[in-house]
Amino acid sequence: MHDVAKHDDSKGQYFWVWGALLILTGAEVWLGYNNQVFHGNSAHMLEVLLILSIIKSALIIGYFMHLKFEKAIMRWLLVISVTACFIIMYFFFFPDADRVQPPPNGVGIQAS
Repeated sequence: MHDVAKHDDSKGQYFWVWGALLILTGAEVWLGYNNQVFHGNSAHMLEVLLILSIIKSALIIGYFMHLKFEKAIMRWLLVISVTACFIIMYFFFFPDADRVQPPPNGVGIQAS
């Protein structure tokens, strides 16, 4: 017989997580439409939105995908794999990111 993870399948726990996800999503939408909260600094807004998204993904993975109840080796395997994927993406995408620049002044402007 194989080892089965023991966990609580109460519906209340899932409703609390669903409510937290709903509140976090509402906060993300509100921040997306109200950029003046960060005084027009889009970089800070994106940082906060990324942090909220990471929290939401951790809740989804932990509770709805039942990873919270898995053995530690399984959780570490997922964290290491995702981190390695981000590192690989960094080396493939960011060297070319400096090529995406706005056009020089005057390009695309029709003289009248």
